[in-house]
Amino acid sequence: MVRRVLRATLVPVLAVVVALLIGAALLHFSGLDPWKAYKALFEGAFGNLRAWKRTFEKATPLIFSGLAVAFAFRAGLFNIGAQGQLLLGSITAAVVGYMVELPPGLHVAVALLAGGLVGALYGAFPGVLKVYTGAHEVITTIMLNYIAINLTDYLADGPLKDPSGGGVVARTPRILESAALPTWGAVPSGFLLAILLAAVTYWLLWRTTYGFEIRTVGQNPNAARYAGMRVARVVGSTMLLSGLFAGLGGAVETLGVVGRFQPGFHAGLGFEGITIALLAKNNPFAIIPASLLVGAMKAGTSRMQFVADVPKEIIEVILALMLLLVAADHVIRALVGLREKGEERLVLTTGWGSH
Repeated sequence: MVRRVLRATLVPVLAVVVALLIGAALLHFSGLDPWKAYKALFEGAFGNLRAWKRTFEKATPLIFSGLAVAFAFRAGLFNIGAQGQLLLGSITAAVVGYMVELPPGLHVAVALLAGGLVGALYGAFPGVLKVYTGAHEVITTIMLNYIAINLTDYLADGPLKDPSGGGVVARTPRILESAALPTWGAVPSGFLLAILLAAVTYWLLWRTTYGFEIRTVGQNPNAARYAGMRVARVVGSTMLLSGLFAGLGGAVETLGVVGRFQPGFHAGLGFEGITIALLAKNNPFAIIPASLLVGAMKAGTSRMQFVADVPKEIIEVILALMLLLVAADHVIRALVGLREKGEERLVLTTGWGSH
């Protein structure tokens, strides 16, 4: 068991190491000091209590979006629409957070639930299209992302715009204090909710009949159908739950970090869930350290820029290399002479028209 876990984590870990080494080479050939840059990056992410808090805040929505993408992957579905689902969940939580007056605990719960439900409905839509029309979820979720991005931009700069901002910044009013998620020391409560959701997701996938159906459909939908499983129901419900996870991530970001909906603060969080899911090889628990890694790199970027004069784009290059090396794991295996031996392969999509 331990040996299997080590083998499963070896490729992602090596991908991170190789990406960091390539990043160091890029820094060196750019006339910068890699050691100074990485030291500043580490200090910016873990140097003090404030840095830890920022790392946890950066990692929290990534756990939610990573779980959303990984959950859909398990059913052979490629949910690229996590960004749109997250945005709609975020703005919904903001509206409930500043428009509705409720007691503190209840207000947080209602705002989270509202954000999650809107994300779930938006995620269910491409699932329904796939089931009844055969429309591929990659295409429909990409298109739905554009709708969500432009719709939330319009709302934040139009009907829901904060009138106290002087009409300059596109954002909603600040949520009421009763809707704010608390922070305990350096740990945001949203981070603890993300860990809880990861545990629930693992239990759902590996300890329930429904989870077995999801994984079976993801591996071979025709065999699942032959075995009597209701593939259409699995596909639709999986996309709904995937959207729920992403919507909750947006709600947590609004209620626990930003305190309102402001478009720029949520950019890319859903798309980065793809990186997280691939780094974690779709394992819900592995998504937590993968998100912390990416969150730490994002949290330490500012200090790395300030201390070592490193362009922030270097971090994006390193993250892209990690994704590339995990997805094309044959490169890593060839470098270390590692052979595939009974390891689970990622199934990202069941193909065109499979429903």
